[in-house]
Amino acid sequence: MDAFIHFLEIAVSVLAVVVTVMFLYQPLYLVIPLLFHRKKPQGEAPKRRFAILIAARNEEAVLPHLLDSIKAQDYPEALITTYVVADNCTDKTAKLAREHGAVVFERFNKVQVGKGYALDYLLTQLKEQGLLENHDAFMIFDADNLLLPNYFTEMNKTCAQGYDAFCGYRNTKNFGTNWISAGYGIWYLHDSTHLNQSRSIIGANCAVNGTGFGFTRELLERMGGWKFFTLTEDIEFSAVSAARGYRIGYCHDAILFDEQPTQWKQSYRQRIRWSQGGIQVSFKHFKEFFKGMSHLRTLYSSFEMFTLSFWGMAVGVTTGVLGLLLVFLEMGFVALLNAIGIALLTTYLTTAGMAALTVATEWKRIAAPTRWKLLSILCFPIYDYLGPHCGAGWLLQVPVDPHRPHRRRLRYGADRHQKILKKGVPHKGYAFSLSKNPRFRRFGTGAYCSENMGTFYSFNRKQGPSVTRLSVPSMTRNHPGSLAHWFSPV
Repeated sequence: MDAFIHFLEIAVSVLAVVVTVMFLYQPLYLVIPLLFHRKKPQGEAPKRRFAILIAARNEEAVLPHLLDSIKAQDYPEALITTYVVADNCTDKTAKLAREHGAVVFERFNKVQVGKGYALDYLLTQLKEQGLLENHDAFMIFDADNLLLPNYFTEMNKTCAQGYDAFCGYRNTKNFGTNWISAGYGIWYLHDSTHLNQSRSIIGANCAVNGTGFGFTRELLERMGGWKFFTLTEDIEFSAVSAARGYRIGYCHDAILFDEQPTQWKQSYRQRIRWSQGGIQVSFKHFKEFFKGMSHLRTLYSSFEMFTLSFWGMAVGVTTGVLGLLLVFLEMGFVALLNAIGIALLTTYLTTAGMAALTVATEWKRIAAPTRWKLLSILCFPIYDYLGPHCGAGWLLQVPVDPHRPHRRRLRYGADRHQKILKKGVPHKGYAFSLSKNPRFRRFGTGAYCSENMGTFYSFNRKQGPSVTRLSVPSMTRNHPGSLAHWFSPV
């Protein structure tokens, strides 16, 4: 027994050093954006022709709002074309997409299901019809996203820097709904502000995270089309890009809003899908990780993706389990309980500290009341702690629908936010219009509509985005047709 304990001590010591080296960059990423700033590109960037790719399945409740926010971009309208693949839809998704100006392809395939297959189908159709050559870059969005009006103007600046792929800042629509949506919101803000922004500052490869990312036509041709069909095609794309040297850039000022799950069952099933997809990528591209680490140009990016894969997590978990086993063998059961308690408390405080830093740095961009922003810091460690345990879904072989059934679509409308804008009452926050013909006035930090507007897309710092119909003093009835965006200062 003494020999085994001695061997265990050596093994734990070696693994502790390995884990420290593997994950040392994580705390460094928290402070890099505070100490350094990446210089913004100077001068006028040549305007590229963008194609927007949206894979939608039964998204009639949210897709029109995304298409409206695309139409309202301050980027030249002639340089943006929206393509929607209505994937196995049984509702009016295709019809509404056409009515809002999108080019629609309908796909019915019950065997090859999932976002990856839908995107491959869409890009194949564009290639067969000779439409790929009409675009310089392709952007992928989920149907429930909303874009700020300057999204493509800012993303175009990043494209001009010579990246093969690019991603933007991912914010959350429903941050203040409950602790689950707030947990997602903090994680995506952390991913954008600390991880991707730090990578961008030090010149490392960034990573895409599901939506709001794109790639050039040249990269699409080099890859031979879209060939990412795992449950987490975004992770697969990032891993392959890191190993093969495809450069992914990040734009901190290209902001989109995404909808997050609000129920534990939805979140649990989604994170099982993430766990299963991550394991798929880890095994499928195991050799590519090491191939990438064998070349200096791709060494760091491949190493980082390896640490974030199943293999990196396995090293960390193994170290922790062996460490607890060593404590039990040397000091007994009570010491083991104390060690577990200390580990949980340390993890909680560390994660809460990361959440606090994220909320503090992104305070003005979070759509939630002050009290909820502070409460979310305390809740985030619980959200983060429960994530790894969903990996058991892979062992239990929990069935996962690749169409992402985790979302309970939020129908933002007058029934939810009737009090966001009141007749003649200034709306706190910086205001700007998404309509081409804005008819509103600004008064300091407040704004109100003085003429007929009709349908509003509003964004409130405390209540988030919504679509609502309202009457103003000069209106005798609701008059649809105009679109305005109200947004708190960033």
